[in-house]
Amino acid sequence: MKAYYDRRAPEYDDWYLGGGRFAERERPGWHEEVAALGETLAALQPARTLDVACGTGFLTRFLPGEVVALDQSASMLEQAAEQAPDATYLQGDALALPFADGAFERVFTGHFYGHLDGEQRERFLREARRVARELVVVDSALRPDVEPEEQQERILDDGSRWEVYKRYFEAAALGRELGGGETLFDGRWFVAVRA
Repeated sequence: MKAYYDRRAPEYDDWYLGGGRFAERERPGWHEEVAALGETLAALQPARTLDVACGTGFLTRFLPGEVVALDQSASMLEQAAEQAPDATYLQGDALALPFADGAFERVFTGHFYGHLDGEQRERFLREARRVARELVVVDSALRPDVEPEEQQERILDDGSRWEVYKRYFEAAALGRELGGGETLFDGRWFVAVRA
């Protein structure tokens, strides 16, 4: 997966912004929901936050407080540093966080949790709980046109094809999976839960 995200970094935000390969997709209310999700994140209480698998920093820029952003991809971190320059960036493994117990007040992750298989989810949740008391997860909402769990073929602008594991969530179900949580955002395209 590291190679996929390294190559996708320059075009990743096309997904959020509706550009590139996503320009012709029919996504009613998408732009309004992206904006509303950003507002929801910006309204969180400021906290010392670890953004795990920060990607291009598209969501990182909304997080209030002192933010340390971690990603395995150097290409993603380069994009993130331009988009959210106030954060501190570190290349590392999201399933073996290089921080002391309780080093943060909040762990945040956007569109990472839904790519983890069962064993990886357990590892991530253990690590997130080890380094912070609060966890906020943003991911893709379960809709009628997708399965709750899929193997997807993704095609990049260079024509390369990649197999990606992806899950979609109902907010309440995601909260239960995280061990109990408060729904922060429950839209057609995105969900956000705080546990």
